[in-house]
Amino acid sequence: MGLFVHDDPGYDPSIRQTGFNRYKQLLSLHAFSWIKLNLLTLLGALPLALGIGYAILSSSVLVLIPCALLGGMFFGPFFAGLYDGILRGLRDAPEGWWSAYRKSWRQNGRESLLPGAVLGLLVGMYSFMAALFWWSETPQTPGTIALYLFSGLLFLLLNTLWWPQLVLFRQTVPNRLRNIILFTAKYLWRVLGVCVLQLAYLLVFVLFAPWTLFLLPILGFWYIVFLSQFLLYDRLNEELGIEEQLPRTED
Repeated sequence: MGLFVHDDPGYDPSIRQTGFNRYKQLLSLHAFSWIKLNLLTLLGALPLALGIGYAILSSSVLVLIPCALLGGMFFGPFFAGLYDGILRGLRDAPEGWWSAYRKSWRQNGRESLLPGAVLGLLVGMYSFMAALFWWSETPQTPGTIALYLFSGLLFLLLNTLWWPQLVLFRQTVPNRLRNIILFTAKYLWRVLGVCVLQLAYLLVFVLFAPWTLFLLPILGFWYIVFLSQFLLYDRLNEELGIEEQLPRTED
């Protein structure tokens, strides 16, 4: 990983690093596997994207709702598999990416259907509202845009803290929501910073489309999920006891 960043002479790749060296270590070990997971996730997102696109082109909310729900339900297990693979890398689980991915489908596939449907519906609604803003003959007020972006941040916050719990632990929905509220209250600025980073990432892809579509197979979902979880992982591990309950040497 010394191509763009000068290597620390004391860096030892066999030892679990900290800080920016840990970031480089994880990318050097897992980036290629995560890109392959990203390609599978893009494949899973295709029905959702096509359904939302058709609903927007037909200007129909009645088309949007079933397309977004079904597309999101199809997407859920793929998205859970991506989170599972990235979190395995963060805790240094030794299992290969493909066997871990298949295990994620067996363990999380059914449980990720409903969250995937909700995710698909929310993505569809936000996309449809953005299209309405674009079609509107009068510009939106700053208050409307601020409210849209703020609600988007809340959606990203829930999304960022929900999926790690889904793939790591078997919990009830109220318990997951409680964990999200308590974790956000304790680490508010870090969580908000991560959500703002995600929002900026999404805006770059949207505002510079179609050119950014060429980056989807390379960066797409995996990089922002990795970066977000990397910035939160130590705190999540401390509060949820991830590596105590799921040892790094698990099979």
